[in-house]
Amino acid sequence: MAEAALAARDLQEETRRKDEAVRQSIMERLSETGEKDRLKELLREKLVECGWRDELKEYCKEVIRSKGLEKITVDELVEEITPRGRATVPDNIKTELLQRIRRFLQTT
Repeated sequence: MAEAALAARDLQEETRRKDEAVRQSIMERLSETGEKDRLKELLREKLVECGWRDELKEYCKEVIRSKGLEKITVDELVEEITPRGRATVPDNIKTELLQRIRRFLQTT
């Protein structure tokens, strides 16, 4: 049983390493070609268009009011709002970005 558990853990670790290497390779290709910057700009535009940016800005204001301007650091604010920000990105925007990345990978 212990051997099977070790083998499974080794396989998981190897898979994690391979996934990270692929991720790193994709990020390099996106950066080298300028596609990463284009995707970031598209994301920025889409988030502004759908009101996500304004909603998150209001949430920031709420957090600052509730905790007190003098009692919260920028790092604490970022830690507080990041989960909500990520969770509230509309699915259609995530899908569009993913499709653009897939098309990019198929053409390079």
